[in-house]
Amino acid sequence: MDYKYKKKIDLNFDEALLKVKDELKKEGFGILTKINVKATLKENIGVEFDNYIILGVCKPKFAYKVLTAEKDVGLLLPCNVLVYEDSGEVFVSAVNPLEAMSVVANEDLVEVALCVKKKLENVVDASSSSDIKVESEDEAFCN
Repeated sequence: MDYKYKKKIDLNFDEALLKVKDELKKEGFGILTKINVKATLKENIGVEFDNYIILGVCKPKFAYKVLTAEKDVGLLLPCNVLVYEDSGEVFVSAVNPLEAMSVVANEDLVEVALCVKKKLENVVDASSSSDIKVESEDEAFCN
């Protein structure tokens, strides 16, 4: 399994960031942190870098489930979603929570990780497409 799910977005960086934030909201995620890597690197070490935003996102219902199953799993939260430019192209990328949770030996986390994985993939897919998403029965279970 790959640690990420990534797609190219045919929008400029600012439009892509707005689209990703909108899609996160539609899937029930809140944005806990926003790290502007470009600005941070410029300010702290004086280097130029591409536009690169790390969004730390959380769906409280799922966070509660995993934290009650394993308190130290908070070390792996929140889930990160990236919006960045590379060689003039814009990408959205989300962590694969199933892969991240695989380092924790607790089977109670697998079901939640699968749901979060699907929801983050929905965000990436919807951000990179103009198609309308239709919820499947499996996804309804994850709400």
